[in-house]
Amino acid sequence: MKRFSELSEQEILALAITLEEEDARIYRDYAKGLEDTYPASAKVFTEMAREEDHHRQRLIELHRKKFGDHIPLIRRQDVRGFVTRRPYWMVRPLGLDTVRKQAEIMELETRRFYERAAERASDAGLRELLGDLAQAEQGHETLAARLGERILTRSARAEEDETRRRLFVLQVVQPGLAGLMDGSVSTLAPLFAAAFATHNTWETFLVGLAASVGAGISMGFAEALSDDGSLTGRGHPLIRGIITGAMTALGGIGHTLPFLIGNFRLATTVAFAVVAIELWIIAWIRSRYMDTRFLQAAFEVVLGGAIVFAAGILIGSA
Repeated sequence: MKRFSELSEQEILALAITLEEEDARIYRDYAKGLEDTYPASAKVFTEMAREEDHHRQRLIELHRKKFGDHIPLIRRQDVRGFVTRRPYWMVRPLGLDTVRKQAEIMELETRRFYERAAERASDAGLRELLGDLAQAEQGHETLAARLGERILTRSARAEEDETRRRLFVLQVVQPGLAGLMDGSVSTLAPLFAAAFATHNTWETFLVGLAASVGAGISMGFAEALSDDGSLTGRGHPLIRGIITGAMTALGGIGHTLPFLIGNFRLATTVAFAVVAIELWIIAWIRSRYMDTRFLQAAFEVVLGGAIVFAAGILIGSA
């Protein structure tokens, strides 16, 4: 592995060719990954890839003129100090904001490389070309804006915004809501059964904590193992599992924490109030994101919660 300062002019030129080829392929991967959900943005990245191809051709022509047809293989990982790019293009489905941000970072890194390379070049033609490419990379933000104005029309942006909203609901809201509902409702029975059976707040707290954590782990694994998201578009299974598991545990712990209060009557009253707030939040989320009328969502959630709650009290009072 060499330092950048140790590279010859031929190696600098060969590295520049490799960078342009890599960037073009990454942009095409972005375009491929976005074409189903964000077709207009995919066209922007296709145009960016063509621009990188043009840069590579100019670099190859200069290399052929100065050093011949053989181009040494030198990559960014062969040069000490180069930033290793995270392979976002391998993740499906691609996140639009992540891709756009990564593209900005790529252009900035490449521009800095050309500026440093131009400073070290002794050949006037090479220095001029590297300087031109540095300016071109700096102008890619303008290019992206210009392409966006032409390709990302108002209707296209509205369509992509709606697609992004649907993906957010599918990949974040749905697994989170499923976990919150399970944690809030399923832990009611063991928690209040323990409460009315023992009238001991600390023992009740331990039962509620165990039920919440156990439900979180179980729901997290169940969601993560349900599918890999490649066909359903539900996102990365690990992320879904974490969201579902965390929200399940949170839903149960919410009405468990009041039993840290030493007074049983007060702890139970506060727990009742927390349960009511949890059920209201679940109904609001369903109304906000799942196209369900609030009163209908509230009735369904409260009915289910009331049945489980009553079962817990009956079992605990037996």
